[in-house]
Amino acid sequence: MSYSGVGSSPGNVAVSHGGKMKLIDRKLKLTEVLLRCSATALALLALILIVTDTQVKKIFTIEKRAKYTDMKALVFLVVANGITAAYSLLQSVRCVVGSMKGSVLLNKSLAWAIFLSDQQAMAYMSVAAIAASAESGLIGIRGEEKLQWMKVCNMFGKFCNRAAGGTASALLASIAMVFVSSISAFSLFRLYGGATQRQPNDAVRK
Repeated sequence: MSYSGVGSSPGNVAVSHGGKMKLIDRKLKLTEVLLRCSATALALLALILIVTDTQVKKIFTIEKRAKYTDMKALVFLVVANGITAAYSLLQSVRCVVGSMKGSVLLNKSLAWAIFLSDQQAMAYMSVAAIAASAESGLIGIRGEEKLQWMKVCNMFGKFCNRAAGGTASALLASIAMVFVSSISAFSLFRLYGGATQRQPNDAVRK
């Protein structure tokens, strides 16, 4: 009787803990899907705003056309947002399919791959592209007298405003990716704590 009582207690605790963890997993997975979908939508919005950004200004008899390809920083931002949108969409599909199949936890190799892709590739690349675009925007607004770079936003205000909107949208997408990378880190490192938590129950069963 005493052996049965001791054996049933850890079993009950494990079942309760497992139920709570499954609930946390589902909420965490839902949050991840929402964040990835938001990052996809915001990155696409930033891409569209910048790619379609153009303005023609007539100076005397000469027409000057401003477009995003004139600024290498904006080209970098477009490429970064295209990669972010495609990657986030694929990962969103993976999360949805995994939730439908009931497979929430990942193996360590896949968890490492997703963590490194989320944090090292997507988040850092987005931040670098946004920083470059913001710096170019400031030069366009203020100019740089020491280098004799003139202000251009006073002539191409519509172009600059649209580029600023695209950069802001990219920034929001980057923030979403930062939160996603935190979830990826949690999903990865929890795999290394699960084995030690299951050892006491395994010993009791033996």
